[in-house]
Amino acid sequence: MKRLESTGNALVKHWKKLITVRKERDKTNEFVVEGMHLVEEAIRVPGMVKHIMLSDYASIPHTWNIDGIEVLEISPEIVEELTDTEHTQGIFAHCALPQMKVNSAEWRRVLLIDAVQDPGNVGTMIRTADAAGVDAVILGKGSADAYNPKTLRSAQGSTFHLPVLKGDLSEWVNQLADHHFAILGTSLQGASNYRDVSMTEKMAFIMGNEGSGVQPQLLEQVDAKVKIPIYGKAESLNVAMATGILLYHFAEKA
Repeated sequence: MKRLESTGNALVKHWKKLITVRKERDKTNEFVVEGMHLVEEAIRVPGMVKHIMLSDYASIPHTWNIDGIEVLEISPEIVEELTDTEHTQGIFAHCALPQMKVNSAEWRRVLLIDAVQDPGNVGTMIRTADAAGVDAVILGKGSADAYNPKTLRSAQGSTFHLPVLKGDLSEWVNQLADHHFAILGTSLQGASNYRDVSMTEKMAFIMGNEGSGVQPQLLEQVDAKVKIPIYGKAESLNVAMATGILLYHFAEKA
């Protein structure tokens, strides 16, 4: 097994840029995951993992299928350079973006995320969408990167289970409407209680920025504005929590 010792190694420098620089991830369509669970989830996607990087104190479970994946030992200095966690498990994977089938005509539930900036919120929303049986997640301009290390940790592998796409949400709304989706947008003004909105075969949900909500121009395109009532003294719900409430309420019944 090849061992890397220096943080000055070109490959190590590349990994570091993938971890810290969004433009590098966008340019190369590559990213790095850290930790046993995320690495295990990543290797389940055929052809996605390019390298597994192991510290001196980490090992690969014998149940993992790592055929065709290069495994590299890395020094403590490199581990320190790459880790984005307080207590690292000392295992990383260098990955290419997953290639997934995208056919919006076949979708039934879609989550659109409008400028949600916190990586933890975006990751939790992706994880919740996966759990609720959503077919795809669309990240609009201004949203945290799906492959930011914090987003990946919050999503806990769900990023690899369903298409997570970037795009112009207005264009996506038009496309989904052409496929007979009912479009719901969250709002505090002129909105109906979400429980009063009828479920339809195809539904898309727009969740907005933590502070300003869904953009007005997007709300002009929706079929219904919905709100989740507040019964206590809290000013608002966390956007990821609100997403969970809506997605599970309108989850397509088996």
